[in-house]
Amino acid sequence: MQKRDQSKSGGAAGGAATPAAKRGRPFGSTTGSSGGAGAGADSIAPTTLLGPSLQVHSSFVDQNNKRIVLALQSGLKSELTWALNTLTLLSFKEKDDMRKDATPLAKIPGLLDALLQVIDDWRDIALPKELTKGPRVRTLGVNSLVSGFGKEYEALGSINNSLSRSGVGSGSSAAESLVQKNAARVRSSEWWFDEDGLFNLDEEGRAEKQQCAVAASNIIRNFSFMPDNEVIMAQHRHCLETVFQCIEDHVTEDEELITNALETIVNLAPLLDLRIFSSSKPSYIKITEKRAVQAIMGMLGSQVKAWHCAAAELLGRLIINPDNEPFLLPFVPQIHKRLVDLMSLQAFDAQAAAIGALYNLAEVNVDCRLKLASERWAIDRLLKVIKSPHPVPEVCRKAAMILESLVSEPQNRALLLAYENAFAEIVFSDGRYSDTFARILYELTSRPNNKIAAARGIWGCG
Repeated sequence: MQKRDQSKSGGAAGGAATPAAKRGRPFGSTTGSSGGAGAGADSIAPTTLLGPSLQVHSSFVDQNNKRIVLALQSGLKSELTWALNTLTLLSFKEKDDMRKDATPLAKIPGLLDALLQVIDDWRDIALPKELTKGPRVRTLGVNSLVSGFGKEYEALGSINNSLSRSGVGSGSSAAESLVQKNAARVRSSEWWFDEDGLFNLDEEGRAEKQQCAVAASNIIRNFSFMPDNEVIMAQHRHCLETVFQCIEDHVTEDEELITNALETIVNLAPLLDLRIFSSSKPSYIKITEKRAVQAIMGMLGSQVKAWHCAAAELLGRLIINPDNEPFLLPFVPQIHKRLVDLMSLQAFDAQAAAIGALYNLAEVNVDCRLKLASERWAIDRLLKVIKSPHPVPEVCRKAAMILESLVSEPQNRALLLAYENAFAEIVFSDGRYSDTFARILYELTSRPNNKIAAARGIWGCG
């Protein structure tokens, strides 16, 4: 099966039919108001108001690339801070900055893996260990009286029991004292069973690791904006596993870490093949194709606008690749329902993301078109977006084309005939979409296989 037209990848954003544009941080992506204000400023403020930018020459990377990687791998606080700050400066680029000396940092040997390890280190301690680690079975020295692995009290406990059964008074008191000593020894040796007992972090240490993970995720996000890095990152299984695991745990994970991970996936989506999770490439986190799609569905159902908008955009881009269809199609009814709900929101960006995704989904196969047409309120809300109208004409055009795609299926015509008057009204009142709706009316009423239309004759006549 040939790849579908990649120009549709821009559909989810509600823009022109050009290759998928990179996304800035979406409005409201951070917990504070500063994130939303910054996103708004990018779209309305002229370049002169953006302020000075700090540029670092690419020769710095050539001279220090090994040091940067080693600093990340060292785990030392001062070295790690220096490396993360340096990479943040090197990977950041102003919206209109056309630097020719920008370095594709993902090509530095070992750098991407070193950054991912910083995130993985935080992920390892992000949840209480009793929720993430099962008991380890100790087998070494299991047949010895004293194993050295904390089993002494069991062996000695059996001796104590035999002493207590002997009935000797002095022996019984000696056994009791021995039991007390063994109990104290058990309490003092409990650290042995605590896998992280020697390396526990206090709250300050955990907070520092969390900040490092967020900084590393922000650098990886910045990498995904660079065209030279796209192929490398989209084919890097460890990178995809890490970002998908972050969004999978969106209920408990740091919000900015989730936002960075989600934006990274959206940027890489046109090149992303979900089959990578069952490929022969080395796996660090056992993410499957189904878990990846379920993670996206979790974000689509989120109450955070930036997250569900990005998830809708992501689904619209993923479905363009036919290789992803087998993993996405089982979730189509849930996807349709949520996207139709997003169209009912007053937020224009949510409507644009939903219609962009539905536009690509409607092109997939007959089943998608049939299920969308039968989804409650779907046609009403598509018409509402056109009549309102949405401030971006391209979004209205795609809504009209979705309706045209739905009416091309004979099974849908009976459902769409109920909206014949609404279609006719748009034909006479809105010249921008009159041609599209004229074709819709023609499909509804002039096809010989349409029994209802044959009885009614020309539309508009009784």
